[in-house]
Amino acid sequence: MSTGIVQTVTPGRGSARKPFAWTFTTPLYVGSSLNPINSSIIATALVPIAADLGVSVGATAVLVSSLYLASAVAQPTAGKLAEVVGARRIFLSGIVLVLLGGLVGGLGQNLAMLTVARVLIGLGTSAAFPCAMVLIRRRAEQAGMDKPPGGVLGGVAIAGMATAAVGPPIGGLLVGAAGWHWAFLINVPVTLIALVMSIRWLPEDPPLDRADNGFRQIAARIDLTGVLGFAVSMTALVIFLMGLPHVEWVALAVFVLAAVPTVVWELRKTAPFFDFRGLAANGALTRTYLRQALTLLGVYTVMYGMTQWMEAAYGLSTVEAGLLLLPMGAVSALLSRPLASRNLVRGPLIASAVTMLLGSAGITLLTSHSPAIAIVLVSLIFGITTATTTVGNQIALYLAAPADQIGTASGLFRTFGYLGTITSSVIGGIVFRDGAGDHGLHSLGLVLVAAGIAVLLLTVLDRQLMRRNTVPVAATPTNTTTAPNARKEHHA
Repeated sequence: MSTGIVQTVTPGRGSARKPFAWTFTTPLYVGSSLNPINSSIIATALVPIAADLGVSVGATAVLVSSLYLASAVAQPTAGKLAEVVGARRIFLSGIVLVLLGGLVGGLGQNLAMLTVARVLIGLGTSAAFPCAMVLIRRRAEQAGMDKPPGGVLGGVAIAGMATAAVGPPIGGLLVGAAGWHWAFLINVPVTLIALVMSIRWLPEDPPLDRADNGFRQIAARIDLTGVLGFAVSMTALVIFLMGLPHVEWVALAVFVLAAVPTVVWELRKTAPFFDFRGLAANGALTRTYLRQALTLLGVYTVMYGMTQWMEAAYGLSTVEAGLLLLPMGAVSALLSRPLASRNLVRGPLIASAVTMLLGSAGITLLTSHSPAIAIVLVSLIFGITTATTTVGNQIALYLAAPADQIGTASGLFRTFGYLGTITSSVIGGIVFRDGAGDHGLHSLGLVLVAAGIAVLLLTVLDRQLMRRNTVPVAATPTNTTTAPNARKEHHA
């Protein structure tokens, strides 16, 4: 029987079993790495795919946008399903979809098949992160922990973001050695391993109530109408953004026509899929989303924009360009876990903004005659940005999101990140419209300087972060509003 007293459990100390043993965390880490790796690994395969299929390189951009689009829509949906149906069930379903996408893409002989494969991969990989956050939150509550499990969140941070930086070099080596099909087929052995580990080691979900197990009951609980409205609105918005600087008026019209009634519907629902009132009331969570979007705009601009510039203006091969960015992923991976284990929030977020500004200023100084060490230095700085923003924002998310809505909140966290990523590709297409030269790179750097200033202001002017370096811990709400009624203070 619960006494109502919350105790902090130190794993492995005073207990026979660790709450976060490696058997529990490993499947979560592997699953969480699939989305970022697949997001970036395709970059080095686009040119070979275009040559082999006899299409233009521009036409292969659909392989990038299709995964972004599927992920942006599916992440919060998967989180909501994890809360209602069960995190383990949705996690396993996602892995199966990635396996299927890897097979379809590996055997694909035309652009249509490859696009279907990328959509399947996007949908499947989107389940991992929100499901992992639900499982971690549940395990922490069962263990009686009153602080975030920083080491575990650090592992998810490494898997969920730092691995994106190693996608281009891995893709370059795979494509160079075995052909572009392996940009898809690599998912097959990885997902088979993840599937076996997840089935054996992840805890079973609570049994579903038979009375609430029907399609209508589940659809009502997840707010299927809200999910569909969100999906149509987000799809139209992403298509509109990706079409810039040319205005896709049809996409814009569809966005407005879908978004307005969706907002009205969600505001009237007692248990909405997208809780607009709760998001407005929970300023800490909203600012976390915005910081994540703006910072990932910078990180992905470096991974994609600088890669284009290095190949077009600097004269590097695909493999060489990927290897020059490898230190970015290495630094991010090395810093993420020790930072997360200390449960720091404000410090890493300030470091993220400052290093983003420094790295962006460095981009404005690079030219096609700069030494390679200068490019490596910029990538190292952005490696620090990647680690600090992922750790700081992820712990802020864990603390600010209501416990019973952590899946949906985690999905939206990733959706905002994808909006930043998509915006980075839009900006890259605009500044490099006349070729990926030095002038375009410098324009890119100036845009990132402005984004870095915005991130810095969102951090240093955040009163909740300034007040003794704290972030509110959201309590499980008694209603649908995500603004907690009772708050705990967590020292960062």
